[in-house]
Amino acid sequence: MEASVKKILLLTAVSGLTLLGCSSTQINMSMGNMRLISSSAAPQDVMDFATKTCQSDFYQGASFLSKAGKEYRFKCVKAEENEILTPIPGTTISPEAPAVSK
Repeated sequence: MEASVKKILLLTAVSGLTLLGCSSTQINMSMGNMRLISSSAAPQDVMDFATKTCQSDFYQGASFLSKAGKEYRFKCVKAEENEILTPIPGTTISPEAPAVSK
């Protein structure tokens, strides 16, 4: 029984260390169509997260505005506003966000 407790403790410690290496992404502010996202993830992962976040709020997608440190600013864009979706430089916007014409 003592050996199984040691295994559990070892697995718990290894799991905790593994999680430290993972990146985190969170929305710091959401006001109207503006999103402030704080993330230590790769830029493409941040772009995908922002796009999905805006799409879940019934927008076409996210348009990159600026970056300061680990904070990214995005504007959620609606198709009928005829605005262009701008990706983070060096990234792409997934083809899941087609323009809807009315």
